[in-house]
Amino acid sequence: MIALARKYRPKQFADLIVQDHVGAALRGAVASDRVAHGYLFAGPRGVGKTTAARILAMALNCERRSPAGEPCGECDSCTRIWNGAANLDVVELDAASNRGVDDARDLRERAMYAASAEHRHKVYIVDEAHMLTREAWNTLLKILEEPPPRVVFVFATTEPQKIAQSATPILSRLQRFDFRRIGPRPIVERLKQVLAAEGLTAGDDALQLIAKSADGGMRDGLSLLDQVLSFGEGPVTVERVRGVLGLIPDETYGELLQLVAERDARAVFPLVDRLVDAGADLGEFVSGAGETLRAVLLAGLGGRPEGLTEGMQLLIVKYSSLLPAADVVRMLGVLTEMESQLRTGGTMRLTVELLLLRWAMMSRTVELGEVLRELGAVRGGGPADSRPGGREPSGDAPVLRDSAATVRPSSGPPVRQALSPPVPPSAGPAEKGPLTLERLRSLWPRIVDDARAKSPLLGALLAQAEIAGLEGTTVAIRLLDLNPVHAEGIERQRDALAPLIGRYVTEPIRVQVASSGAAAMGSPAGSVTAVTNVATRPARLTEESARQERLQMLRARDPGLNAAVEALDLELLE
Repeated sequence: MIALARKYRPKQFADLIVQDHVGAALRGAVASDRVAHGYLFAGPRGVGKTTAARILAMALNCERRSPAGEPCGECDSCTRIWNGAANLDVVELDAASNRGVDDARDLRERAMYAASAEHRHKVYIVDEAHMLTREAWNTLLKILEEPPPRVVFVFATTEPQKIAQSATPILSRLQRFDFRRIGPRPIVERLKQVLAAEGLTAGDDALQLIAKSADGGMRDGLSLLDQVLSFGEGPVTVERVRGVLGLIPDETYGELLQLVAERDARAVFPLVDRLVDAGADLGEFVSGAGETLRAVLLAGLGGRPEGLTEGMQLLIVKYSSLLPAADVVRMLGVLTEMESQLRTGGTMRLTVELLLLRWAMMSRTVELGEVLRELGAVRGGGPADSRPGGREPSGDAPVLRDSAATVRPSSGPPVRQALSPPVPPSAGPAEKGPLTLERLRSLWPRIVDDARAKSPLLGALLAQAEIAGLEGTTVAIRLLDLNPVHAEGIERQRDALAPLIGRYVTEPIRVQVASSGAAAMGSPAGSVTAVTNVATRPARLTEESARQERLQMLRARDPGLNAAVEALDLELLE
């Protein structure tokens, strides 16, 4: 029995799958008698290069060629060429075994003889042309530049770059046609035609698996179908295809997506153990995992992955909503980083386990804007603006991140549940009352919130201070740290602080700032203690201290940012 790949090889240019640009150009050249003396067919294996060369030879020597340039495919000449039988006018050579200068010289001498009939052409088809040596190309250079009449050379190669490196002058003497890789959909359609011609049936998912395994080659697709058909009788099923080709089930990739989505690092080792016990190719598993993540990313961005089985489509739809696109991009980046280790590493199992562990333990990305919106919602403002006045964060705003360059909430609950509600700001009109030390200290958090609403900088400074004492109508404010910059900042804001405190008392007051080393005023209510301004020696300014000062100023300017840092225990970077 003839193999399917040979039995259903195209006989006309129109039958070439996906290579319409090649078929149309060659058909037009034959019809208009403008055939070149040399061609270079380049492309992946199994996409129709040698087949196109045979069809060209059939069309040039066909006895009943159509006016459009198509061979009949039925005459004696066409049949002999299509079957690869001995033919005086069409010679096929394998450059892998005929690559030397002596072989090229013999080819050149044979090309000098005329065809067997006046209206016929001599066609030389050289397969794997990149295997020819530099000396062999130099031997053919002259005859390719000035060939005898009605002689056509066709060179087919999967690696045209090697010809460019070893025989650059040859390329200018040839017309080059690049053959495209064939997608899964055309392969499936061709397989259905072959099955219908053979009187057989197959499931769509089974044909999808065969087309995917063919990796863009129509010849490989037909060979795989032939292999599956020889395995048993009856319709071609998914289980049958997986059993014959040794493919990894969709359920395994479903387990992978589940452990990544749930961050279950412990499930990595049992998964790899089952793959090894089943004799699966770990390289194939990693390749399939990368394609699965790509499909999840495409679905998450609103696209629709093609060439997948129905079961895999359901898995992709399910996990595209559980794995954010940003996380999938980072996982694919990790796969790219480890590609060399996977290709050359000696311990494939350990490398695969390390890759899956990195995926399972990878931090999850949370947009900073989303964090600030959640903080605004928790504060009671709904999807309120995270900045004063409802402005969006500017482009030069600082970046919140942890060591993995992301905002990481704890695993499990979403951000809204993980955030601790901050103290709500003061609401309602101010209530005036007597000027006492105990009352001022109880009102201090409310005064700090009022100051933060008026001036984020003043609010941040007052958060590092406390009521030190009261002497008559003079309120002493004491800083809790020895930072001279803070002392200078609150001293400059002293005039703005008096009205904030005055909202809650019936008497006019004035504010005095004391250092953290000053004695407290008025321990009992109404008692008087002297207030002394202790001059502290400023600390030596260093690069680190200057950086910390800038970061504190940034936090003071943006209360929403400061709240996010405190609530999520984050690190603020410039």
